[in-house]
Amino acid sequence: MLDRFQGIQVLLKVVELGSLSGAARALDMSPTMATKHVAAIEQRLGVRLLHRTTRKVTPTEIGRTFVQNAERIIAELQEAEAEAAADKLVVRGLLRVNVPVSFGTSEIAPILNDLSKAHPDLTIDLGVNDRLVDLVEEGWDLAIRIGRLQDSPMIARRLAPCHMAVCASPAYLRKHGRPKTVIDLGDHRCLGYTLSHAVGPSSWSFGSNGDIKVPVSGPLRAGNGDALVAAAIAGMGIVYQPTFIVADAVADGRLEILELDHPPFDLGNIYAVYPPNEHLPAKVRVFIDFLIKRFAGTPPWQRRIDQTTDRN
Repeated sequence: MLDRFQGIQVLLKVVELGSLSGAARALDMSPTMATKHVAAIEQRLGVRLLHRTTRKVTPTEIGRTFVQNAERIIAELQEAEAEAAADKLVVRGLLRVNVPVSFGTSEIAPILNDLSKAHPDLTIDLGVNDRLVDLVEEGWDLAIRIGRLQDSPMIARRLAPCHMAVCASPAYLRKHGRPKTVIDLGDHRCLGYTLSHAVGPSSWSFGSNGDIKVPVSGPLRAGNGDALVAAAIAGMGIVYQPTFIVADAVADGRLEILELDHPPFDLGNIYAVYPPNEHLPAKVRVFIDFLIKRFAGTPPWQRRIDQTTDRN
């Protein structure tokens, strides 16, 4: 079956040059093939589009109308192709990014102004939730994922490590004492994160592989790390959260990091995740490169903690 768009291009070239053979030479095909393309269009439409003489080929009245419409369609198609190709090179349009609540609020949203100033034609749709979204089904360009990733067809770019910390407020420690070992946590008020088995309401994991399990209990459990940190700052109990969530409170002295006899478990890394795409749009590539550069080396939240440690 002959290609319909190629046939239209042949017809337009025939009308432009007034010759089937001239159109064939211009399009690098045989006169026979050019004739077949035109004949296929006429057969499909059931009308004659060209008057043919030994000297010249001219469009019929119907042919002139068809050619005018075809020229418009071809121009729109070329414009669409050019626009799509430009999106691979030009940073513009709508970028849909899904981020976890705490990380998106504390570490992503505050730096987006720098990206916006560098790329004013880019609009960011920031989806903030802790639900594991389906990027393809829900139309997200990329997502930020934290932890150890499961096997997936998605492409993942590492942005930064994600460390954990056990923290309490100075007021809590004055009232209840400072735990020295992970076992001591069993005698303290521990605020559990309901979306994680590793730091949940009834058990906390320690050691790089999380193989040391410690029973815990406390007066509050929640599915949001910021809520638990706010309660810990108020003196309600001890929290076990990623350092990016506790960094500001540690930096200004509202929380203290507790050094115990076993290290926190290794949560993994922070990743930018996106669907496989042979031609990655410029807006996605630039956004990921922006985050990699911003979080390179020691990430900003860890620097805030380290500066506090150095002062002490």
